[in-house]
Amino acid sequence: MQGEGHKDTPTHGLASVAEGTSPSRQPPGSRREERGPSDQPPPRADLRRLAQRAAAAGIQVIRFCGRASNRCEDESGVFPRIRSDRPADEAESGVGHGFRRLLCRSWLAVRLGLLGCGLSVVAAAAAAGRDVSGSRPNILLFLADDLGIGDIGCYGNDTIRTPHIDRLAREGVQLTQHVSAASLCTPSRAAFLTGRYPIRSGMVSSHGNRVVQWTGARGGLPTNETTFAKILQEQGYATGLIGKWHLGVNCESSSDHCHHPLSHGFDHYYGMPFTLAGDCAQWALSEKRVRLQRQLNHYALAMALVALALAAGKGAGLLPVSWALALGAAVAALLCFALSYFLGPLIVLADCFLMRNHGITEQPMHFGTSAALFLREASSFVDRNKQRPFLLFVSFLHAHIPLVTTEAFLGSSVHGLYGDNVQEMDWMVGQILDTLETRGLANNTLVYFASDHGGSLEAQLGGHQYGGWNGVYKGGKGMAGWEGGIRVPGIFRWPGVLPAGRVVSEPTSLMDVFPTVVRLGGGEVPRDRVIDGQDLLPLLLGTAPHSEHEFLVHYCEAFVHAARWHQRDRGAVWKVHYVTPIFHPKGAGACYGRLACPCSGEGVAHHHPPLLFDLSRDPSEAHALTPDTEPAFHEVLERVARAVEDHRRTLSPVALQLDGSGNRWSAWLQPCCGGPFPLCWCDREGGGDRPTPPDRDL
Repeated sequence: MQGEGHKDTPTHGLASVAEGTSPSRQPPGSRREERGPSDQPPPRADLRRLAQRAAAAGIQVIRFCGRASNRCEDESGVFPRIRSDRPADEAESGVGHGFRRLLCRSWLAVRLGLLGCGLSVVAAAAAAGRDVSGSRPNILLFLADDLGIGDIGCYGNDTIRTPHIDRLAREGVQLTQHVSAASLCTPSRAAFLTGRYPIRSGMVSSHGNRVVQWTGARGGLPTNETTFAKILQEQGYATGLIGKWHLGVNCESSSDHCHHPLSHGFDHYYGMPFTLAGDCAQWALSEKRVRLQRQLNHYALAMALVALALAAGKGAGLLPVSWALALGAAVAALLCFALSYFLGPLIVLADCFLMRNHGITEQPMHFGTSAALFLREASSFVDRNKQRPFLLFVSFLHAHIPLVTTEAFLGSSVHGLYGDNVQEMDWMVGQILDTLETRGLANNTLVYFASDHGGSLEAQLGGHQYGGWNGVYKGGKGMAGWEGGIRVPGIFRWPGVLPAGRVVSEPTSLMDVFPTVVRLGGGEVPRDRVIDGQDLLPLLLGTAPHSEHEFLVHYCEAFVHAARWHQRDRGAVWKVHYVTPIFHPKGAGACYGRLACPCSGEGVAHHHPPLLFDLSRDPSEAHALTPDTEPAFHEVLERVARAVEDHRRTLSPVALQLDGSGNRWSAWLQPCCGGPFPLCWCDREGGGDRPTPPDRDL
């Protein structure tokens, strides 16, 4: 499963897309439907689709008269029946039969005309601002991991094949200025679920530990935070999460599950409570194993030298110490060496396992079956809840290193293992969409696709690129100010409600999903806290000309690195950078040689005056403006500075969940199947063929 990454192909075949322009694509409805002769009924599938759309629009449709029956029915078998008063023997007669056929065709034409008019009215109502809040559709959310915006066909890539994601864009609304609230997993996902900047919930750090570091750590999404899943659950939705969590598990014991998805509004959870990391496959690209091994080896060497010095001093009579002290130092050195040697397998046991609800099903997890298991869970969840409104959040492990990819997709792309992994994720999207289609749920389901942040530029090894490509945008994962770290794909589809093929070039945020789905589900956005997201429905429907976001602030840990101002009257999107990372080596476009760029300290540059860019003219942030090149330079800086200060005044002091002891491993918090850690092992999946237990039941 560990093939080579793409080499010397930094652009992934990306065609640059100018800001505010529509990526090339087949126009919706470009395939003309073949029409049969006028005396032939429409095909069965066409009638069924019309009936489903009519039902979704609240239009009543009746069946049409049959030939030899005392029941009026159409040949499609999809419309409700009405009873005929004409006797069966008359229906069998030639005159009666001919009359009935003529009547059938007449009624068929009338009803199809009425149906077409009804659907036109629905479309017109949507275009005119029909209020669809509280309409309680099913909600399907796809969130990729570390996916670059330049890795998808509908955003300009013509060499990585993503037909199913591209189809969503053709059939829905594509956002070209969609940004995440953070450039790393944990804070971005916290903001996505709560609709709030992660600093408001404390899901940030102040000294480098920017994500949840261990499954056995105490930090995580606080219990007093409200997720959109919790509100929809209260509104009667079935709520499920499949895949990555990475927002903590326990607080005080290995089984209190205070940060677990089931404590944040999800009825059903299946997936990794941590994240799929390079350490799960013991890759050379390591998040913490290599660093911890280096530290342990230093400790071991130091203790060995201490033991040697104590023994020599004792033997020579120069040190009045006991032999026990020298022996203790030697034992400590041996323990550090042993822990360093076994650290890799211990990390796999501690972090790389699967849970169903509160129980562990695989520890360690089998990477080769995870895609099939996730698809099985998604299908099972839909089948169990298709008679009621549901929220299903599919949080992919793709495309985070170690890029676990099933054999069927290895070698399928021209971009090595990363491209293979993205194409497998696209196939998984298609499989889940097919599940909606076959259950007749597609037209009543709002589908959303995005990534949690930009692709990782530093994920390189031996000249191969294992991270994503961020298109024309500067920077990548971990860089909170530069667009490449936070500009992400954003696609919404809701057939018959959202206009197909619409492209929106207004600033939007992952935080906007919160108020959007809450209002669609009939809930109310909380009024006891600041919600930073905005309802996207008016923008998606085309009834609002502009985004509600005038300003967006971009944090790196607890520090403001940048802010943007959407000056609507001028049509400009200004970006102000107060702090930027110092790229390494000099002249590079990333912080190569480390996991991600830092947020503070010697690795960043503070700008006085701040850097100013006009994203509407310079989306690549290649040309910083000056007072000589931009007459409004000082005006823009002053206006953005006031907005940032106004934003700061809305913040309340909270405990930072990712600082200090809250982000260190604790044995008593470590989930373990089968015994005390490290005696953990279980495999309750049976190779992926076991039937799925009901919700909240292992």
